[in-house]
Amino acid sequence: MSSNPPPPITQSEHAGHVPVLPSAAPVAKRAWIVLGMLILVYVLNYLCRFLPSVLAKPIEESLQITDGQFGLITGFYFAMFYTLISLPIGFLADKTSRSKVLACGCAIWSAATAACGFAANFTQFAFSFMAVGFGEAGGVPPSYALISDYFPPGKRGTALGLFNLGMPIGASLAIGFGAAIAAAFSWQTAFRGLGIIGLVAVVGILLIVKEPKRGGLDAVSPQLTKKIGFWDTLFSFFSRRTLVLAALAGGCTQIVTAGVGAFAILFMMREKGMTLGEVAVWYALMVLIVMSLGLFVAGRSVDKFTRISKRAYGLVPAISLTVSVPFYIAFVASSTWPMALMCLAGCMFVNFFYLPSVITLVQQEVRPDQRALSGALMLATMNLIGIGLGPTLIGAVSDYFRATHPQHSLQLAFYALLPCSVMAILLFYWLSRELRNDGRKAVEATR
Repeated sequence: MSSNPPPPITQSEHAGHVPVLPSAAPVAKRAWIVLGMLILVYVLNYLCRFLPSVLAKPIEESLQITDGQFGLITGFYFAMFYTLISLPIGFLADKTSRSKVLACGCAIWSAATAACGFAANFTQFAFSFMAVGFGEAGGVPPSYALISDYFPPGKRGTALGLFNLGMPIGASLAIGFGAAIAAAFSWQTAFRGLGIIGLVAVVGILLIVKEPKRGGLDAVSPQLTKKIGFWDTLFSFFSRRTLVLAALAGGCTQIVTAGVGAFAILFMMREKGMTLGEVAVWYALMVLIVMSLGLFVAGRSVDKFTRISKRAYGLVPAISLTVSVPFYIAFVASSTWPMALMCLAGCMFVNFFYLPSVITLVQQEVRPDQRALSGALMLATMNLIGIGLGPTLIGAVSDYFRATHPQHSLQLAFYALLPCSVMAILLFYWLSRELRNDGRKAVEATR
């Protein structure tokens, strides 16, 4: 490790006030083609990651595992592996070809998905699914950095919001594809087939996603040409209170979204009476329409309101999460699956407003040669907290109440997530205050 301090960052760089091109700068046609390919890859990524949640019931029955063990697989184990692998991969993406890192990650997570289909017990499935963590580590941070160099400031919130449509599209396809294949053949066949499709997509990445100039759409100062190392970026990220707050707030939010995502279908089937066929149609359509619309509106909102005030990076998710709480309580308490699905739709629409906010904030606030690693640091922190704790907590609480409340153990576990929503709201509001203070300091520095 180098003992030298990080290269000096000017006040304008540190506060996120690096001069940028006007927000009205045109977007090249090729940028939209590349964005389309990146979305497709993210769809496959999320498909691979979400498939176990769709097929939780047959997986648990086939491999004879409990809710607690399933929560560990999709939660703590996955998050730990992802966190360990994401930082070196993010640094590698900043120093080499991001598109090739993306292609390599896609190949690894696709092979790991296929391996899940050959698992015969808890241990084999756990190790195979942990390797799917390459999807987040080698796929998302390089994609964020590529998008930030294909789209100018002022358009990045929209572009990143569109990119995140890969989540609802992937989730809905996992529900429809996974349920249909599992019903017609077996849950193992669904994993094996998806892994093969992912390997084919690697060729598309190499042909379509070309490496853009780093920072080519930012009017950067000369200081940005200085080379920086892994530890410099690490120190720079965690010395910024706004970035740390954004990561912690996003992590608390993900405890809820990841926990619900991992167990919602099992909950709807076991306690609300939904069948696998109904899941394949109604749940899939709800996720596709509602989450897609929510992420798109969120991305546009970030671009619109942050032009007025940077506080919007914190206020937009704080307000949206406040709105989501009554919908969430109604979802858990509903006695029938149609009513529960409607309430979950309202919750899901506003629950993901935080994602474009925190992602865009990081990509705007750091140097162009730090974007992939900084994005990896943001996701690593959020996922370690959110994915690590959310599914794990629900699984453990459900197992705890299974003996005394066998018919409603998951319902009680879902209620346990409510304090996390409150904590996330408070942290995002704190973030908005810190951003306001940064703005005041920047104005004072120019006087």
